[in-house]
Amino acid sequence: MSKRVIFFDTTLRDGEQSPGVALTAEEKVEIGQALARLGVDVIEAGFPVSSPGDFAAVKAIAQSVRGPIIAALARTDFKDIERAAEALAPAKHRRIHTFIATSEIHMKYKLRMEPDQVVEAARAAVAQARTFVDDVEFSCEDATRSDWDFMARVCSAAVEAGATTLNIPDTVGYTTPTEYYNLIKYLRQHVRGGAKVKFSVHCHNDLGMGVANSLAALEAGADQVEGTINGIGERAGNTSLEEVIMALRTRKDHYHRSHKINTEQIYRVSRLVSSLTGMPVQPNKAIVGANAFAHQSGIHQDGVLKQPLTYEIMKPQDVGLAKSEIVMGKLSGRHAFRERLKELGFELSGEEFTRAFARFKELADRKKGGVTDSDLEAIAQAESQAAPEVYSLENFHVTSGTSTIPTATVRLPYQAQTFPEAACGDGPVDALYRAIDRLTGIDCRLIDYTLKAVTSGQDALGEVTVKVATRGGGGAEVTALGRGVSTDVIESSAKAYVAAINKLVENLKDHTGPAVIPCSPAKEAVS
Repeated sequence: MSKRVIFFDTTLRDGEQSPGVALTAEEKVEIGQALARLGVDVIEAGFPVSSPGDFAAVKAIAQSVRGPIIAALARTDFKDIERAAEALAPAKHRRIHTFIATSEIHMKYKLRMEPDQVVEAARAAVAQARTFVDDVEFSCEDATRSDWDFMARVCSAAVEAGATTLNIPDTVGYTTPTEYYNLIKYLRQHVRGGAKVKFSVHCHNDLGMGVANSLAALEAGADQVEGTINGIGERAGNTSLEEVIMALRTRKDHYHRSHKINTEQIYRVSRLVSSLTGMPVQPNKAIVGANAFAHQSGIHQDGVLKQPLTYEIMKPQDVGLAKSEIVMGKLSGRHAFRERLKELGFELSGEEFTRAFARFKELADRKKGGVTDSDLEAIAQAESQAAPEVYSLENFHVTSGTSTIPTATVRLPYQAQTFPEAACGDGPVDALYRAIDRLTGIDCRLIDYTLKAVTSGQDALGEVTVKVATRGGGGAEVTALGRGVSTDVIESSAKAYVAAINKLVENLKDHTGPAVIPCSPAKEAVS
């Protein structure tokens, strides 16, 4: 059977030391309860002696959070230890976590203590803590810059005084995975009584190796990993617990370590911590970032839609997400586009799909924020309602302003030829429509024009719907609706008008034919 990893969460203590973060007692309790649902083994609730508020928060968590061991931090000072014990009193399972620095630079400049004094302080603090609780954790602050022999001596004294867990923190994120692996191996062999205590690791992320160092320590035989949700903490933060958890789950063939974490709670607790601390999760953050299970490349999307394992080593459901996200953008392919349309309820024919995909690609090149479902619905609706394309809009140009006459030039392909035309009007849309009328030779009357935004933001799609009418050869009035969508409302207007004319041409088949404008350059083509 694989050896179980103990997860020690310090989001409420070390995580709260992130610059700008200050949680209330109520918020700490809410996070503590979420951590209990997640299934962490130990919750470090705070540093009771640091302030009355922190004392109250630790006590509130000790009273209301059930399941995990509740820990409180204390320096090797009797007042610290007594205050921690008082705050933890209501908890069913209590742990006092006491620490002292063991590196030469900390002893000389911060503590101003000799090595022998540090050894005695560690021994005394652990002994005092044991008078209050049976579970005492001792930490060598700045362990990875400490002399290994001296650290073994300090840890041995702590074990002899009653410590049940020895924590070997990489306080400033200085070590590397190989060094840390060797350090844990060394201490396991050289600490007197080390076989009867748990070894813990607490890594900071200053060089971006917090998770890698923690996993290396587990391979060296460490029993407990300390970290925070979302990796928050001082400076560059702490080991991200969710990353270690999912590494052990995903690569259990390699690590052969078990745990009791309910991974389906990961995403929920991540969002709670982000919300209450005001620290957003970066989009490309492993496990819980917005992009962690999102795919935008067309090659990746095609693979994931065929078999998720092609590009996903974890199931999104394993961390509490409903499913992966296919992000529709300029790199998306036809497979992803077709599947998303199906999810939205659209089944387009071959030609409709081809035109819709071309419109999608054109829109994706324009929109920086990605193409939304509303964008796709607008495109699909426009194409599914489109008539056969007699005329198509190749390009147009409009000039308008307070001191100039609105003018439009348009080019429409028709039967392998392209016809240009220009016209003036009361505004840019009117000028555009007049030019199109001249090109098609159809005497159109605009009955209705509607413009609305179908998506939000500065690059929102504008949808134009027009209703036009003309007289058939028998004198009966024939009408048609056209819709156009684009981020450019003038372009939406042009597309809607051309779509309406295409429908008119289709509707006029039952009549003797449309009246044509004699001056139309396309007269010969349409007559």
